[in-house]
Amino acid sequence: MAKTGKKVVRKKVEKKNIAKGVVHIQSTFNNTIVTICDPVGNVVAWSTSGAKGFKGSRK
Repeated sequence: MAKTGKKVVRKKVEKKNIAKGVVHIQSTFNNTIVTICDPVGNVVAWSTSGAKGFKGSRK
């Protein structure tokens, strides 16, 4: 008989509603980094083109 696994309880991620923000884009020959900050300068989200699946010259 197969064992039943334990269920993992995860906390819900609280959404951050920001009325205004600042977007910083750092573009290099190898990658592009996009950082979204609140007006104070705290980073809310960031991502890179390589992490989104773009390869080669499309980055």
